[in-house]
Amino acid sequence: MTLSAIAKPILYSYWRSSCSWRVRIALNLKEIPYDIKPISLIKSGGEQHCNEYREVNPMEQVPALQIDGHTLIESLAIMHYLEETRPQRPLLPQDVHKRAKVREICEIICSGIQPLQNLIVLIHVGEEKKKEWAQHWITRGFRAVEKVLSTSAGKYCVGDEITMADCCLVPQVFNARRFHVDLRPYPIILRIDRELESNPAFRAAHPSNQPDCPPELPNK
Repeated sequence: MTLSAIAKPILYSYWRSSCSWRVRIALNLKEIPYDIKPISLIKSGGEQHCNEYREVNPMEQVPALQIDGHTLIESLAIMHYLEETRPQRPLLPQDVHKRAKVREICEIICSGIQPLQNLIVLIHVGEEKKKEWAQHWITRGFRAVEKVLSTSAGKYCVGDEITMADCCLVPQVFNARRFHVDLRPYPIILRIDRELESNPAFRAAHPSNQPDCPPELPNK
């Protein structure tokens, strides 16, 4: 076995990045040991924009994962790679239709909600309008997620096993609360979030438990 195959993966992460958070959950659920290299999205104008990190991730975003001698970017691509190379403790159901529902929920969140309230977009929108902007897109997306969950959910997003959809949902609920979105219209989303908050893999991945979380934050 080569050194690259046994080296511990390195996750380039920011404590409050929901994209990084998804990958931390997936790594934890699959019980893959990894080290975190924090990348501050705000210090010195954002460490993600420095030349050194641009070589790691040309999109100048987090996360990036160095694993098996490769560097991977984009949270969904990383999670699918983990699923395909480490299929034990699966995050996708065997049933073809259920797999499609997992991907559907992931896409709504990862394509239809999160990018529209991401830091780079909010900076462009401006300080005065960013809260209203974020609330609009989160609310629009959560209406769709709640509708999908009404037919797909069991204990979790799709049936009774934790999947990639749950890895995506929990960080987005955190973002919704951060922007003071009224979550009362989404009882299924709230129920699943409550179900997962005490799961050790989710708890360990929480922003407050990250090495770069500011020490002055509540619950740190």
